[in-house]
Amino acid sequence: MARTTPFGREIRRAHFNFAPSYTPLNHGSFGAFPSSVREYQRRRQDETEAKPDTFLRFTYPRLLREAREAVAPLLGAETNEVVFVPNALTAINTVLRNLTYEEGDVILHFSTIYDGCLKTIQSLEETTEARAYCIELTYPAEDDEIVHSFRTAILRILSQGGTARLALFDTVISFPGVRFPWESLVSVCKEYNILSCIDGAHGIGHIDLRHVPDVGPDFFITNCYKWLMVPRGCTVLYVPYRNQARIKTTYPTSEGYLPRAQRGALSSESYFVNLFERVSTVDVTPYLCVVEALRFRDQVCGGEARVRNYSQDVAREGGKLMAAVLGTEVLENRTGTLRGCCFANVRLPLEVADTQHEGGREGKVPAEDAKAVADWITRTSVDEFDTFIATRYYAGAFWVRISGQIYLERADFEWAATVLLELCSRVTQQKAHYDIADVERDDFLLIR
Repeated sequence: MARTTPFGREIRRAHFNFAPSYTPLNHGSFGAFPSSVREYQRRRQDETEAKPDTFLRFTYPRLLREAREAVAPLLGAETNEVVFVPNALTAINTVLRNLTYEEGDVILHFSTIYDGCLKTIQSLEETTEARAYCIELTYPAEDDEIVHSFRTAILRILSQGGTARLALFDTVISFPGVRFPWESLVSVCKEYNILSCIDGAHGIGHIDLRHVPDVGPDFFITNCYKWLMVPRGCTVLYVPYRNQARIKTTYPTSEGYLPRAQRGALSSESYFVNLFERVSTVDVTPYLCVVEALRFRDQVCGGEARVRNYSQDVAREGGKLMAAVLGTEVLENRTGTLRGCCFANVRLPLEVADTQHEGGREGKVPAEDAKAVADWITRTSVDEFDTFIATRYYAGAFWVRISGQIYLERADFEWAATVLLELCSRVTQQKAHYDIADVERDDFLLIR
């Protein structure tokens, strides 16, 4: 069915719930969902409250099955290979803590890993025999360079007598916002018999994932509430049939769990699906909203490909426009592989002085102040301009990450660039009031 509302500000006004004064430039962190999905969720919540036992014991399992049937094709998966959990970190912990580790086992990851995933691995180092191996990565980088560094790390671990047990990496990394060569890395994992766990938090609804089974990762995790326009929190955990026996419990362990002797009587497929049907008492309506979100994306937006293409195009064109206004550049590499997602990474016109050698030259940001300045720009975009412009000091320069989405248009990116010009001017003229002491307390500015 053809879309009924043009993308950009028209669809924003007609179908989304943003405050009129708010400019949503950071879809990637928490997502957004349309009014029809909000109304659907509230109806299901009303049903729950009207007849709690009836809904949760009898209606919910049927609707959950329908939601899994609806989402599975977006991953090219079968219905019984996908289950829902509240968020990606729950899924990551479910996978990593269900595995057993022996002395010498190593978990590989890149330095671009999301902080919560890194801390999960650090926690496993305290409680198991597993040890982490970090592969340093700084963008811009070419995909073949990333794959080469991954293979080199594996060979180094093997030469030292270790066992590369598992590798954890992204589909699209959080900062800078770039598409990661996860397919090629899965292929390398297969060569060396390494389990692959894909953090696809920025995956479903963002990039085409119908080829996931053909790529063949061992575990794949993706958030529906970021790019699929589903309420927070809702995440798909895809475990192909061959690996379902590895998932013995949910986290927290709940009523679906059976001790080894008892679960042996069930097929691994039946046990896996039953295990995740009801895990503690939470609001399960976000899972059920997948069906309504897909209806909106199909009937109002014109389908998944149209949503993806517009979001990627507006991010690419908007990023170029911002760079032109700022007089800087968009983060790129030689092969252009950084373009295949819905993020634009644009450099700010701020220079950093190494005060040890340059004495804090006028108009430059002292290196020791760089993170505080980046956080000040982010916070000031919220406090004074009613938006959120994700800013980081990265690889010796200041960068912003802007999300592309169907409710944005070129004018939004141009406006963002004028805001950033003003904020950068304040920094260079020393009119920005940032406090280095606040930097350690700004964990809420971490960008997912």
